[in-house]
Amino acid sequence: MSSLQQTSSNFMHCQLIYVNEAQYTQIESLKALIAQHQLPIILDIEPFTDKLNQKRRQQLSETSTQPILLLDEKDRLSWLSDGLSVAPEWDKLQRRVVSAGRKSELLLQAAKMTSDSTVIDATAGFGHDSLILASTGARVIMLEQQPLMALLLLAEQQRMRALPNWQKLMSRLQIINTDALSYFTKPQTDAKAVDVVYLDPMFPEDSYQNNKTGKGAKVGKHMQALHQLVSPPTLEQEKQLLQSAQAVVSQHGEKQGRVVVKRPQLAPLLANQPASESWHNEAVRFDGYFV
Repeated sequence: MSSLQQTSSNFMHCQLIYVNEAQYTQIESLKALIAQHQLPIILDIEPFTDKLNQKRRQQLSETSTQPILLLDEKDRLSWLSDGLSVAPEWDKLQRRVVSAGRKSELLLQAAKMTSDSTVIDATAGFGHDSLILASTGARVIMLEQQPLMALLLLAEQQRMRALPNWQKLMSRLQIINTDALSYFTKPQTDAKAVDVVYLDPMFPEDSYQNNKTGKGAKVGKHMQALHQLVSPPTLEQEKQLLQSAQAVVSQHGEKQGRVVVKRPQLAPLLANQPASESWHNEAVRFDGYFV
């Protein structure tokens, strides 16, 4: 079993490193998030006085038997993965979020949402696509199966709420630590219809190819990290995921719902099911399934 997987007791032990004593409040906030959202995570907390250069990060990654979380001097929570610190870093997407529209974002062309739409991002990851979806004014329910990733998302949402001009966007995001199939099949107390389900399932690393050369393109550090936590779904799992998502948006009545699936440009269709329509550029493709 990988050290990044949950233990048999269904709790994941994570080493939390902090860099100064003044971060007591932030540490308590992380504990509160874990308790509030019932995340199966136990934090082993310790200060870190050494300089965290690349070599030291690599050493920590290689020697630790637990996932390492780092609370840096800016109170940003990141995950130390293979010598790289990865975090949602939503503030770096500010320019893209502000200018997001159907002309600039293929995702929004495919989703065709309005400000009163409700969207489920069933594979939230680092949440970047959720921000683009929420930029339209829509409510976005973010599902993240991995507790470690869910904690990163919740901590980032909390951090961003304190920044000017981000409060309204943050209020439209709901983060839930659950897998998509369980959520889709469980009756929800919120009766508001779901307009769009967005799926971006993990895909084998060797399938990220350059459209012009046909050679494998380098996978970014966020994707490298996710590959340590998540395995690509089997064909049967893809079928279940797509069918369940279609069932959720089909409860619309007369209004058309849609499932939007993100794929590498040259990847096969999800579950080998033909899409109603597709949008693509040289790197990525969005397949729409209209219900």
